[in-house]
Amino acid sequence: MTSPLRLSRRSFLASAAATGGGLVLGFDIPLAPGPARGAEAAEITAWIVIQPDETVIIRVARSEMGQGALTALPMLVAEELECDWAKVKPELATPQENLRRKRVWGSMLTGASRSIASSQEALRTAGALAREMLITAAAARWGVPAGECRAAKGVITHAPSGRSVTFGQVAQAAAQVTPPAHVALKEPKDWKLIGTPQQRFDIPDKINGKAVYGPDVRIPNMLYAAIRQSPVFGGTLQSVDDAAVRSMAGIRHIVRLPDAVVVVADSWWQAQQAVAALPIIWDDEDNEGVSSADISERLREGLGAAEAGIGRADGDVGAALARSAKQIEADYAVPFLAHATMEPQNCTAHVTGEGVEIWVPTQDAEAALATAAAAAGVASGKVVVHQTMVGGGFGRRVAIHDFVQQAVLVAKEVGRPVQLLWTREEDIRHDFYRPVSMARFTAGLDAAGMPIALKVRISGQSIVATIAPEMMSLSFDAKFLEGFLADMPYEIPNYLVDYAMRNSHVPAGPWRGVNLSQNAFFKESFIDELAHAAGADPYLFRRKLLQKTPKCLAVLDAAADKAGWGSSAPPGVFRGIAVNESNTSFCAQVVEASVDPKGAVRAHRVVSAIDCGHVVDPRTIELQTESAIAFALTAALYGVINIQRGRVQQSNFYDYQILRMSEMPQVETVIVRSSDGWGGCGEPPLAPLAPALCNAIFAATGIRVRALPLKDQDLRPPAHQGHTTNDRRRTAGDRG
Repeated sequence: MTSPLRLSRRSFLASAAATGGGLVLGFDIPLAPGPARGAEAAEITAWIVIQPDETVIIRVARSEMGQGALTALPMLVAEELECDWAKVKPELATPQENLRRKRVWGSMLTGASRSIASSQEALRTAGALAREMLITAAAARWGVPAGECRAAKGVITHAPSGRSVTFGQVAQAAAQVTPPAHVALKEPKDWKLIGTPQQRFDIPDKINGKAVYGPDVRIPNMLYAAIRQSPVFGGTLQSVDDAAVRSMAGIRHIVRLPDAVVVVADSWWQAQQAVAALPIIWDDEDNEGVSSADISERLREGLGAAEAGIGRADGDVGAALARSAKQIEADYAVPFLAHATMEPQNCTAHVTGEGVEIWVPTQDAEAALATAAAAAGVASGKVVVHQTMVGGGFGRRVAIHDFVQQAVLVAKEVGRPVQLLWTREEDIRHDFYRPVSMARFTAGLDAAGMPIALKVRISGQSIVATIAPEMMSLSFDAKFLEGFLADMPYEIPNYLVDYAMRNSHVPAGPWRGVNLSQNAFFKESFIDELAHAAGADPYLFRRKLLQKTPKCLAVLDAAADKAGWGSSAPPGVFRGIAVNESNTSFCAQVVEASVDPKGAVRAHRVVSAIDCGHVVDPRTIELQTESAIAFALTAALYGVINIQRGRVQQSNFYDYQILRMSEMPQVETVIVRSSDGWGGCGEPPLAPLAPALCNAIFAATGIRVRALPLKDQDLRPPAHQGHTTNDRRRTAGDRG
């Protein structure tokens, strides 16, 4: 509606728009694209604006949630643009402008570790096109052939005469140049910025308190809202007696939604105190009796069911099992997991007769816009989205924008701007959870101990069935078998994997690593079991099976080498190893861990080797690796969502425990530079952590972990294991 003004944390400048009554709100980092740049600023392409003072504004179509998108993506543009990196400033493109300009910036979804991989070509091309347009403008000024001019560090130089001009001096003219139809991109060997560590643009404002997150937004005349949702998934509001709270201080409105009650007040604390005191009766839709035990029993039935959707079938598994020298079977299980983002779900909304305006932390600004439009009953073109910084996403803020819908519905009824903020309890109890899943493995080894047959049955709850049922085909979700299909790295001649879908009333959603977060645990734990059954070193056993998957083999070797596999581990410390492919990247990890006499597990060191193709910023890969390991270790040690009486039992960080700083292991990241393709780095380091840790636990105790979290397992070393067993375990620790 209107161009933004600058905003500091917990304070703002706002004004009414000249028409439509829209509110103006912007951010120090990033600013939103619009006419407020001044008449002298020149948009060279949709991605690049150059100001007379030589500031180069590079637009970003992804969300910033700590992963460094506001820095890495502009690096791709700047490399080809040949601007002065010190003069670059990032700016978030807005979904409403993307819609108005026929999606010139493409997808705005931030997820699946694809921000760089899916947009790198468009961004580098945008930079190259703008460079050629600037050179053409400079050449025209001098009346010389463009081929005689070169750009470097924001300056265009005419080689024969030595004349030069800055980008800012020719930007206006360059904006009028017709972009060339084709432009050559640099070869990786010629990159000067890509591949180098850079200071991130978002960090200074996060340190000094200027960064704006959703709860920091303040708007004139704004009210605050707190919510209570049906404790049983699928339940609806039957009745509420609001007489007792209407007289409480600051209470303005009580809004009834189909499955929730929202109290709107002068302050959030007033709203929360009132909504907590409300007597509410819910209709639980016959799900009130469902428990985790019920859900687990249904999944267990799926493991042995006659019918299942086949994902991949190679050779004749039945015949190969029949002739195998040894058979190994094992079942594995993982629970529901919450996202537990540090910033609970929230959205600020203002609905007027002219349209809708929202301020929201989101992983997909376009989806947030569509949700707001649908909730308000207006056309998409009448919605303005202001993206804030995102205090954690992990998939929770990608596909589902229930918090946006709620805020818009409440603001529409109230008639004033409303900021809806969930409590931690609401956030954990009304998530879209990492799905519960089980796996059954049956393998056959030949006389030499090598696998000749592998049968895998997965039973679990489909994410797609929850968030996009229209995408389901024949009640089969192939995505649930990630890691077991074409991306199964091990060479086993007779192989069958199938899936028994068993859904519950608990909503499932994408969680960091998505289905690989559980499937890698299943697969890499069982491969370790096969190595043990064959009497083989688990690292060397994997090497034999990975000869036709060179990138997996390379990261496996890199991790083992860096960790000193084969050498003695520190006293009382044992090693485990795992490898996985995800998001077009390959990651292997060695975990060094100990288990004390009471069964308490401690991860001391993680060596993580990753091949994600071309590297934009190596420091970002290190930070993302550390983040993923912390996230994965939290889940492996503590993560579980239990269901009783149809509702989630956990509620806050005291019973949904997060890894403490004192528990964080030393992390060593090894970047394997294959210089081939573009992969992700935010999710791949998560998947190998749990199996590598559990394989280290086996080396330490002889106890095979087949269910998570570890806090629910008895890992005390068996009393009968004496000196001989300890000697065996030390050998296992030295080897892995």
